[in-house]
Amino acid sequence: MGNILEFFQGMGFMNMDWQQGVMLLVSFFLLFLAIKKQYEPLLLLPIAFGMLLTNLPNANMFHQDLWNQFLNPDSPVYHSYGAIMKEGGLLDVLYIGVKAGVYPCLIFIGVGAMTDFGPLIANPKSFILGAAAQLGIFITFLCANWMGFSPAEAGSIGIIGGADGPTSIFLTTKLAPHLLGPIAIAAYSYMALVPVIQPPIMKLLTTEKERKIKMKQLRSVSKTEKIVFPIIITALVALILPDAAPLIGCLMLGNLMKECGVVDRLSKTAQNELMNIVVIFLGLSVGATATGATFLNLKTIGILVMGIVAFSIGTSGGILLAKFMNLFTKEKINPLIGSAGVSAVPMAARVSQNEGQKADPSNFLLMHAMGPNVAGVIGSAVAAGVLLSMLGA
Repeated sequence: MGNILEFFQGMGFMNMDWQQGVMLLVSFFLLFLAIKKQYEPLLLLPIAFGMLLTNLPNANMFHQDLWNQFLNPDSPVYHSYGAIMKEGGLLDVLYIGVKAGVYPCLIFIGVGAMTDFGPLIANPKSFILGAAAQLGIFITFLCANWMGFSPAEAGSIGIIGGADGPTSIFLTTKLAPHLLGPIAIAAYSYMALVPVIQPPIMKLLTTEKERKIKMKQLRSVSKTEKIVFPIIITALVALILPDAAPLIGCLMLGNLMKECGVVDRLSKTAQNELMNIVVIFLGLSVGATATGATFLNLKTIGILVMGIVAFSIGTSGGILLAKFMNLFTKEKINPLIGSAGVSAVPMAARVSQNEGQKADPSNFLLMHAMGPNVAGVIGSAVAAGVLLSMLGA
Protein backbone atom coordinates (compact mmCIF):
# COMPACT_ATOMS: atom_id res chain seq x y z
CA MET A 1 0.00 0.00 0.00
CA GLY A 2 2.86 2.36 0.83
CA ASN A 3 4.48 1.78 -2.56
CA ILE A 4 1.23 2.56 -4.35
CA LEU A 5 0.87 5.77 -2.35
CA GLU A 6 4.44 6.77 -3.19
CA PHE A 7 3.75 6.06 -6.86
CA PHE A 8 0.75 8.38 -6.89
CA GLN A 9 2.60 11.05 -4.93
CA GLY A 10 5.41 10.95 -7.49
CA MET A 11 3.12 11.48 -10.44
CA GLY A 12 3.54 14.75 -12.30
CA PHE A 13 -0.14 15.58 -11.87
CA MET A 14 0.31 15.60 -8.10
CA ASN A 15 3.28 17.97 -8.23
CA MET A 16 2.25 20.48 -10.92
CA ASP A 17 1.89 24.12 -9.95
CA TRP A 18 -0.13 26.72 -11.85
CA GLN A 19 2.94 28.16 -13.58
CA GLN A 20 3.89 24.81 -15.05
CA GLY A 21 0.30 24.29 -16.18
CA VAL A 22 0.26 27.64 -17.96
CA MET A 23 3.62 27.00 -19.63
CA LEU A 24 2.41 23.61 -20.88
CA LEU A 25 -0.55 25.39 -22.51
CA VAL A 26 1.84 27.95 -24.05
CA SER A 27 3.96 25.11 -25.45
CA PHE A 28 0.85 23.51 -26.97
CA PHE A 29 -0.04 26.83 -28.61
CA LEU A 30 3.46 27.23 -30.06
CA LEU A 31 3.35 23.67 -31.38
CA PHE A 32 0.05 24.56 -33.07
CA LEU A 33 1.64 27.62 -34.70
CA ALA A 34 4.63 25.57 -35.86
CA ILE A 35 2.63 22.65 -37.27
CA LYS A 36 -0.67 24.15 -38.42
CA LYS A 37 0.42 27.70 -39.32
CA GLN A 38 4.01 26.76 -40.24
CA TYR A 39 5.50 29.76 -38.39
CA GLU A 40 9.27 29.10 -38.51
CA PRO A 41 8.55 25.40 -37.83
CA LEU A 42 12.17 24.24 -38.06
CA LEU A 43 13.00 26.09 -34.84
CA LEU A 44 9.65 26.88 -33.28
CA LEU A 45 8.71 23.19 -33.05
CA PRO A 46 11.82 22.06 -31.10
CA ILE A 47 11.65 25.23 -28.96
CA ALA A 48 8.02 24.52 -28.10
CA PHE A 49 8.77 20.87 -27.35
CA GLY A 50 11.73 21.87 -25.18
CA MET A 51 9.35 24.14 -23.29
CA LEU A 52 7.00 21.19 -22.88
CA LEU A 53 9.75 18.94 -21.51
CA THR A 54 11.19 21.46 -19.07
CA ASN A 55 7.79 22.18 -17.49
CA LEU A 56 6.88 18.55 -16.86
CA PRO A 57 6.94 18.11 -13.05
CA ASN A 58 9.58 15.71 -11.71
CA ALA A 59 10.98 14.98 -15.19
CA ASN A 60 14.30 16.48 -14.03
CA MET A 61 15.47 17.29 -17.55
CA PHE A 62 16.49 20.90 -16.87
CA HIS A 63 17.61 22.42 -13.58
CA GLN A 64 17.51 26.21 -13.50
CA ASP A 65 18.99 26.22 -9.98
CA LEU A 66 22.18 24.56 -11.26
CA TRP A 67 22.60 27.24 -13.89
CA ASN A 68 21.89 29.98 -11.35
CA GLN A 69 24.76 28.64 -9.27
CA PHE A 70 26.90 28.23 -12.38
CA LEU A 71 26.40 31.89 -13.24
CA ASN A 72 27.23 32.98 -9.70
CA PRO A 73 31.01 33.41 -9.23
CA ASP A 74 30.54 33.20 -5.46
CA SER A 75 29.05 29.70 -5.65
CA PRO A 76 31.64 26.96 -5.07
CA VAL A 77 29.31 24.09 -5.96
CA TYR A 78 28.34 23.89 -9.62
CA HIS A 79 30.66 26.46 -11.15
CA SER A 80 31.87 24.21 -13.99
CA TYR A 81 30.55 22.50 -17.10
CA GLY A 82 31.83 19.21 -15.74
CA ALA A 83 29.55 19.46 -12.73
CA ILE A 84 26.61 20.33 -14.98
CA MET A 85 27.34 17.22 -17.04
CA LYS A 86 27.41 15.12 -13.87
CA GLU A 87 24.46 16.56 -11.99
CA GLY A 88 22.22 17.84 -14.77
CA GLY A 89 19.57 16.26 -16.95
CA LEU A 90 19.42 15.84 -20.73
CA LEU A 91 18.43 19.42 -21.45
CA ASP A 92 21.09 20.74 -19.06
CA VAL A 93 23.73 18.93 -21.12
CA LEU A 94 22.34 20.25 -24.42
CA TYR A 95 22.16 23.77 -22.98
CA ILE A 96 25.94 23.81 -22.56
CA GLY A 97 26.19 24.36 -26.31
CA VAL A 98 24.00 27.46 -25.99
CA LYS A 99 25.80 28.85 -22.94
CA ALA A 100 29.18 28.37 -24.59
CA GLY A 101 27.98 30.09 -27.77
CA VAL A 102 28.60 26.99 -29.90
CA TYR A 103 25.17 26.40 -31.49
CA PRO A 104 24.58 29.93 -32.88
CA CYS A 105 28.03 29.93 -34.48
CA LEU A 106 27.50 26.49 -36.04
CA ILE A 107 24.16 27.67 -37.42
CA PHE A 108 25.92 30.68 -38.93
CA ILE A 109 28.24 28.29 -40.80
CA GLY A 110 25.16 26.70 -42.33
CA VAL A 111 23.57 30.08 -43.06
CA GLY A 112 26.75 31.23 -44.78
CA ALA A 113 26.84 28.07 -46.89
CA MET A 114 23.29 28.80 -48.08
CA THR A 115 23.77 32.53 -48.71
CA ASP A 116 24.62 34.21 -52.00
CA PHE A 117 26.36 37.54 -51.38
CA GLY A 118 26.35 38.29 -55.12
CA PRO A 119 23.54 40.91 -54.97
CA LEU A 120 25.37 42.69 -52.13
CA ILE A 121 28.69 42.69 -54.00
CA ALA A 122 26.98 43.91 -57.17
CA ASN A 123 25.34 46.81 -55.33
CA PRO A 124 27.51 47.95 -52.39
CA LYS A 125 24.91 50.58 -51.48
CA SER A 126 22.98 47.67 -50.01
CA PHE A 127 25.43 47.74 -47.11
CA ILE A 128 24.07 51.15 -46.11
CA LEU A 129 20.46 49.98 -46.25
CA GLY A 130 21.34 46.89 -44.21
CA ALA A 131 23.05 49.11 -41.63
CA ALA A 132 20.05 51.47 -41.46
CA ALA A 133 17.77 48.56 -40.62
CA GLN A 134 19.81 47.95 -37.47
CA LEU A 135 18.61 51.32 -36.17
CA GLY A 136 15.82 49.53 -34.33
CA ILE A 137 18.36 47.62 -32.24
CA PHE A 138 19.99 50.69 -30.76
CA ILE A 139 16.84 52.80 -30.35
CA THR A 140 15.14 49.92 -28.55
CA PHE A 141 18.24 49.43 -26.40
CA LEU A 142 17.95 53.05 -25.24
CA CYS A 143 14.19 52.77 -24.68
CA ALA A 144 14.45 49.50 -22.74
CA ASN A 145 17.19 50.94 -20.56
CA TRP A 146 15.02 54.00 -19.88
CA MET A 147 12.10 51.71 -18.96
CA GLY A 148 14.10 50.13 -16.14
CA PHE A 149 15.83 47.17 -17.77
CA SER A 150 19.52 46.87 -16.98
CA PRO A 151 21.92 47.83 -19.82
CA ALA A 152 22.72 44.15 -20.43
CA GLU A 153 19.02 43.23 -20.54
CA ALA A 154 18.26 46.22 -22.78
CA GLY A 155 20.97 45.15 -25.22
CA SER A 156 19.54 41.64 -25.40
CA ILE A 157 16.05 43.00 -26.01
CA GLY A 158 17.26 45.43 -28.65
CA ILE A 159 18.93 42.73 -30.74
CA ILE A 160 15.46 41.28 -31.47
CA GLY A 161 15.13 44.18 -33.93
CA GLY A 162 17.72 42.53 -36.16
CA ALA A 163 15.25 39.68 -36.83
CA ASP A 164 18.09 37.19 -36.48
CA GLY A 165 17.37 34.32 -34.09
CA PRO A 166 20.90 32.87 -33.72
CA THR A 167 22.37 36.33 -33.13
CA SER A 168 19.71 37.09 -30.50
CA ILE A 169 20.51 33.81 -28.74
CA PHE A 170 24.28 34.36 -28.95
CA LEU A 171 24.12 37.85 -27.44
CA THR A 172 21.53 37.00 -24.79
CA THR A 173 23.57 34.07 -23.46
CA LYS A 174 26.46 36.50 -22.97
CA LEU A 175 24.55 39.44 -21.49
CA ALA A 176 21.26 38.26 -19.96
CA PRO A 177 20.93 34.44 -19.98
CA HIS A 178 17.96 34.58 -17.60
CA LEU A 179 15.95 36.19 -20.43
CA LEU A 180 16.93 33.67 -23.08
CA GLY A 181 13.54 31.92 -23.27
CA PRO A 182 11.30 34.94 -23.91
CA ILE A 183 13.87 36.68 -26.14
CA ALA A 184 14.41 33.62 -28.35
CA ILE A 185 10.68 33.01 -28.68
CA ALA A 186 10.07 36.70 -29.47
CA ALA A 187 12.87 36.77 -32.05
CA TYR A 188 11.69 33.69 -33.93
CA SER A 189 8.02 34.64 -33.65
CA TYR A 190 8.62 38.04 -35.22
CA MET A 191 10.80 36.46 -37.92
CA ALA A 192 7.85 34.23 -38.79
CA LEU A 193 5.49 37.21 -38.80
CA VAL A 194 7.56 39.26 -41.27
CA PRO A 195 4.84 38.98 -43.97
CA VAL A 196 2.30 40.29 -41.45
CA ILE A 197 4.29 43.03 -39.72
CA GLN A 198 6.19 44.61 -42.59
CA PRO A 199 3.59 45.35 -45.33
CA PRO A 200 1.55 47.92 -43.33
CA ILE A 201 4.76 49.78 -42.42
CA MET A 202 5.96 49.67 -46.05
CA LYS A 203 2.67 51.09 -47.33
CA LEU A 204 2.57 53.76 -44.65
CA LEU A 205 6.06 55.08 -45.42
CA THR A 206 6.01 54.93 -49.23
CA THR A 207 3.87 56.39 -51.98
CA GLU A 208 2.44 54.33 -54.82
CA LYS A 209 4.84 56.07 -57.21
CA GLU A 210 7.81 55.04 -55.06
CA ARG A 211 6.60 51.44 -54.89
CA LYS A 212 6.49 51.35 -58.70
CA ILE A 213 10.15 52.37 -59.13
CA LYS A 214 11.96 49.87 -61.35
CA MET A 215 15.64 49.25 -60.77
CA LYS A 216 18.26 48.27 -63.33
CA GLN A 217 19.39 44.68 -63.53
CA LEU A 218 22.38 43.95 -61.29
CA ARG A 219 25.74 43.27 -62.90
CA SER A 220 27.12 39.76 -62.87
CA VAL A 221 29.59 39.03 -60.08
CA SER A 222 32.71 37.00 -60.81
CA LYS A 223 33.71 33.89 -58.89
CA THR A 224 36.88 35.63 -57.73
CA GLU A 225 34.85 38.42 -56.14
CA LYS A 226 32.67 35.90 -54.34
CA ILE A 227 35.73 34.07 -53.00
CA VAL A 228 37.59 37.19 -51.88
CA PHE A 229 34.52 38.81 -50.26
CA PRO A 230 34.15 36.52 -47.19
CA ILE A 231 37.89 36.64 -46.52
CA ILE A 232 38.06 40.44 -46.60
CA ILE A 233 34.87 40.91 -44.55
CA THR A 234 36.11 38.52 -41.86
CA ALA A 235 39.46 40.26 -41.58
CA LEU A 236 38.02 43.79 -41.56
CA VAL A 237 35.22 43.13 -39.06
CA ALA A 238 37.39 41.07 -36.71
CA LEU A 239 40.18 43.65 -36.72
CA ILE A 240 37.76 46.51 -36.04
CA LEU A 241 35.34 44.69 -33.73
CA PRO A 242 36.83 41.50 -32.25
CA ASP A 243 33.64 40.64 -30.33
CA ALA A 244 31.82 40.12 -33.64
CA ALA A 245 34.46 37.69 -34.92
CA PRO A 246 32.75 34.41 -33.83
CA LEU A 247 29.51 35.12 -35.70
CA ILE A 248 31.01 36.86 -38.73
CA GLY A 249 33.85 34.35 -38.97
CA CYS A 250 31.50 31.36 -38.97
CA LEU A 251 29.12 33.04 -41.43
CA MET A 252 31.93 33.79 -43.85
CA LEU A 253 33.53 30.37 -43.42
CA GLY A 254 30.31 28.74 -44.56
CA ASN A 255 30.06 31.13 -47.50
CA LEU A 256 33.67 30.55 -48.52
CA MET A 257 33.09 26.79 -48.51
CA LYS A 258 30.14 27.35 -50.83
CA GLU A 259 31.85 29.74 -53.24
CA CYS A 260 35.35 28.29 -53.54
CA GLY A 261 34.08 25.12 -55.22
CA VAL A 262 36.73 22.78 -53.81
CA VAL A 263 34.95 21.55 -50.66
CA ASP A 264 31.47 20.69 -51.92
CA ARG A 265 31.14 17.89 -49.37
CA LEU A 266 31.77 20.28 -46.50
CA SER A 267 29.43 22.89 -47.97
CA LYS A 268 26.60 20.38 -48.38
CA THR A 269 27.18 19.03 -44.86
CA ALA A 270 27.01 22.56 -43.42
CA GLN A 271 23.79 23.26 -45.32
CA ASN A 272 22.08 20.00 -44.40
CA GLU A 273 23.31 17.53 -41.77
CA LEU A 274 25.16 19.99 -39.53
CA MET A 275 22.43 22.62 -39.75
CA ASN A 276 19.65 20.16 -38.99
CA ILE A 277 21.38 18.57 -36.01
CA VAL A 278 22.30 21.90 -34.43
CA VAL A 279 18.80 23.31 -34.97
CA ILE A 280 17.34 20.40 -33.00
CA PHE A 281 19.78 20.83 -30.11
CA LEU A 282 19.44 24.62 -30.10
CA GLY A 283 15.66 24.58 -30.18
CA LEU A 284 15.28 22.04 -27.39
CA SER A 285 17.79 23.73 -25.09
CA VAL A 286 16.42 27.25 -25.68
CA GLY A 287 12.89 26.01 -25.01
CA ALA A 288 14.15 24.42 -21.80
CA THR A 289 14.90 27.86 -20.34
CA ALA A 290 11.24 28.92 -20.66
CA THR A 291 10.15 27.82 -17.21
CA GLY A 292 7.18 29.35 -15.47
CA ALA A 293 9.33 31.32 -13.03
CA THR A 294 11.33 32.99 -15.82
CA PHE A 295 8.57 33.39 -18.40
CA LEU A 296 5.42 34.38 -16.52
CA ASN A 297 6.23 37.89 -15.37
CA LEU A 298 5.94 41.51 -16.46
CA LYS A 299 9.44 41.46 -17.93
CA THR A 300 8.34 38.93 -20.52
CA ILE A 301 5.44 41.15 -21.59
CA GLY A 302 7.85 44.08 -21.82
CA ILE A 303 10.24 42.02 -23.94
CA LEU A 304 7.49 41.02 -26.37
CA VAL A 305 6.33 44.64 -26.72
CA MET A 306 9.83 46.09 -27.08
CA GLY A 307 10.74 43.34 -29.54
CA ILE A 308 8.04 44.30 -32.01
CA VAL A 309 8.97 47.97 -31.55
CA ALA A 310 12.58 47.12 -32.41
CA PHE A 311 11.53 45.15 -35.47
CA SER A 312 9.21 47.92 -36.68
CA ILE A 313 11.86 50.61 -36.26
CA GLY A 314 14.39 48.45 -38.13
CA THR A 315 11.96 48.02 -41.02
CA SER A 316 11.26 51.76 -41.06
CA GLY A 317 14.95 52.69 -40.89
CA GLY A 318 15.81 50.88 -44.11
CA ILE A 319 12.84 52.35 -45.99
CA LEU A 320 13.47 55.92 -44.82
CA LEU A 321 17.17 55.78 -45.69
CA ALA A 322 16.34 54.55 -49.20
CA LYS A 323 13.98 57.51 -49.61
CA PHE A 324 16.70 59.85 -48.35
CA MET A 325 19.27 58.39 -50.75
CA ASN A 326 16.88 59.03 -53.64
CA LEU A 327 17.23 62.76 -53.00
CA PHE A 328 20.87 62.60 -54.12
CA THR A 329 21.14 59.72 -56.58
CA LYS A 330 20.35 59.69 -60.29
CA GLU A 331 19.38 56.02 -60.34
CA LYS A 332 16.42 55.79 -57.99
CA ILE A 333 16.11 53.06 -55.37
CA ASN A 334 12.76 51.46 -54.72
CA PRO A 335 12.32 52.14 -50.95
CA LEU A 336 10.63 48.77 -50.52
CA ILE A 337 13.99 47.01 -50.67
CA GLY A 338 15.11 48.99 -47.60
CA SER A 339 12.70 46.99 -45.44
CA ALA A 340 14.65 43.85 -46.35
CA GLY A 341 17.60 45.17 -44.34
CA VAL A 342 16.41 43.14 -41.39
CA SER A 343 18.14 39.80 -41.55
CA ALA A 344 15.14 37.50 -41.95
CA VAL A 345 16.61 35.80 -45.03
CA PRO A 346 15.04 35.38 -47.56
CA MET A 347 11.56 36.11 -46.20
CA ALA A 348 12.04 39.89 -45.92
CA ALA A 349 13.30 40.06 -49.52
CA ARG A 350 10.25 38.13 -50.69
CA VAL A 351 7.96 40.57 -48.90
CA SER A 352 9.67 43.44 -50.76
CA GLN A 353 9.12 41.57 -54.02
CA ASN A 354 5.46 40.90 -53.26
CA GLU A 355 4.69 44.49 -52.29
CA GLY A 356 6.49 45.78 -55.39
CA GLN A 357 4.44 43.51 -57.65
CA LYS A 358 1.22 44.61 -56.01
CA ALA A 359 2.04 48.14 -57.18
CA ASP A 360 3.30 47.00 -60.59
CA PRO A 361 3.07 43.34 -61.64
CA SER A 362 6.02 43.80 -64.01
CA ASN A 363 8.33 44.98 -61.21
CA PHE A 364 10.93 42.44 -60.02
CA LEU A 365 12.71 43.49 -56.84
CA LEU A 366 13.78 40.16 -55.36
CA MET A 367 17.46 40.22 -56.33
CA HIS A 368 17.73 43.92 -55.44
CA ALA A 369 16.16 43.21 -52.05
CA MET A 370 18.52 40.30 -51.41
CA GLY A 371 21.41 42.80 -51.20
CA PRO A 372 20.09 44.64 -48.11
CA ASN A 373 18.77 41.33 -46.78
CA VAL A 374 22.14 39.58 -46.63
CA ALA A 375 23.74 42.86 -45.54
CA GLY A 376 21.34 42.74 -42.60
CA VAL A 377 22.77 39.38 -41.55
CA ILE A 378 26.23 40.96 -41.38
CA GLY A 379 24.81 44.11 -39.78
CA SER A 380 23.01 42.29 -36.97
CA ALA A 381 26.17 40.31 -36.15
CA VAL A 382 28.18 43.53 -36.08
CA ALA A 383 25.52 45.19 -33.88
CA ALA A 384 25.73 42.25 -31.50
CA GLY A 385 29.51 42.69 -31.39
CA VAL A 386 29.13 46.38 -30.59
CA LEU A 387 26.69 45.68 -27.75
CA LEU A 388 28.87 42.89 -26.42
CA SER A 389 31.97 45.09 -26.43
CA MET A 390 30.04 47.88 -24.67
CA LEU A 391 28.09 45.83 -22.15
CA GLY A 392 29.95 42.55 -21.73
CA ALA A 393 31.84 41.76 -18.55
